[in-house]
Amino acid sequence: MSLSIVKSVLSGGVIQIAPRGEIDVDTAYEVREAIAEVLAKGRPSRIELNMRLVTFIDSVGISAMVAGFQTAEVSGVKLVVTEPSRFVHRQLWVTGLLGLFGAPEPYFADSGSEVLPGA
Repeated sequence: MSLSIVKSVLSGGVIQIAPRGEIDVDTAYEVREAIAEVLAKGRPSRIELNMRLVTFIDSVGISAMVAGFQTAEVSGVKLVVTEPSRFVHRQLWVTGLLGLFGAPEPYFADSGSEVLPGA
């Protein structure tokens, strides 16, 4: 499975980066690059990494998120995770990194929403 990333501007100068798919050894660099690209274009008030559509993340993907967090922090920008899938939430909890990313609650699909395989 591949990874796609959608960037959008939210109110208040917040930039949302929304990856979809699997973040692993083959795709983790795309998350790092997306964060670096946003920071190269300016200083948003915050970057939200919306992880609702991420079905899998491994240690390399987690490392990419931490690197992105540190890059943003050096630039004076707060990076937080929003709506992590249950899998992502569990991985962040197990690694002790949930608090670093704003301690988001896991995303649970509404009964009418799309349910992802493995989520």
